[in-house]
Amino acid sequence: MASIVKTLRVVADPNRLRILLLLRGEELSVAELQEILTMGQSTISTHLSQLKQASLVEDRRTGKSNLYKMSPAARGGVLDELLGEARAELPEAAADQAAMRRVLRKRQDKMRSFFDSVAGRLGKDYVPGKSWKSVAEALLRLMPPMVIADLGAGEGAFALLLAERAKKVIAVDTSAKMIEVGREQALRHGVENVEYRLGDMEEVPIDPATVDLVFFSQSLHHALHPERAVEEAARILVPGGRVVILDLMKHRFEEARELYADEWLGFSETELESMLAKASFTGVQTSVVHKEPDTPQFQTLLAVGSKPV
Repeated sequence: MASIVKTLRVVADPNRLRILLLLRGEELSVAELQEILTMGQSTISTHLSQLKQASLVEDRRTGKSNLYKMSPAARGGVLDELLGEARAELPEAAADQAAMRRVLRKRQDKMRSFFDSVAGRLGKDYVPGKSWKSVAEALLRLMPPMVIADLGAGEGAFALLLAERAKKVIAVDTSAKMIEVGREQALRHGVENVEYRLGDMEEVPIDPATVDLVFFSQSLHHALHPERAVEEAARILVPGGRVVILDLMKHRFEEARELYADEWLGFSETELESMLAKASFTGVQTSVVHKEPDTPQFQTLLAVGSKPV
């Protein structure tokens, strides 16, 4: 890092302080800095050049542009204290941070848009050993041993998969035939840590606060009162336990009621967020994780939340 006198001389300019405050946390291009600071390209380039000469920032080439960030050598000590005070004193600092968050969201949207545009083409080339099953198996092995409830488990295929790593899986379904088939499959595969229970997901036959993780895997849309099923998940979870919902995004394929005995034509993100919040879950997150290319183009919605400790 340059001498303290040179450093102080360089950062004496309020605009260079604003740039340093931004680059302390993120890598940004000149164009992004222009958008955040509403300054001309030449002005920003001049400021960056002076900051770079003082060894306060560094850059790296990516594609057709450079990304700038605060240099590791400049972090800590007097400069960090100075930037902390500057952030409190500079009237533009808070607006700069908000503008930076918007710019970063645009960057993410641009990336997401690109992958949406090539979706369906990337996977057409054969990649040896690459499969979603292998990814799922790898993630399951990273999961700590837990007591898991699979509500609306059906024949229990998902429960058997979870059982490979879980301490215990409790598979609950309203169909006696499904429970029978599930038990036979577990016996045939020698799986001893799955317990099949006949019951309704709105009145789960599990004691309160005895489960670490609750799964609704494409089952919640079969519940007469899905909000009650979510409340039951909260009841059986231990404090800090989590709920995971995989279900259909709201759709208009009415034939699903007859074809698949669906009670609900999926849910919106807002509906799932509302159900989870009403059941006192915190840290709720929702996202669309899959879109089917064929008609009726069902979309899969993922929602997760945690029971308060």
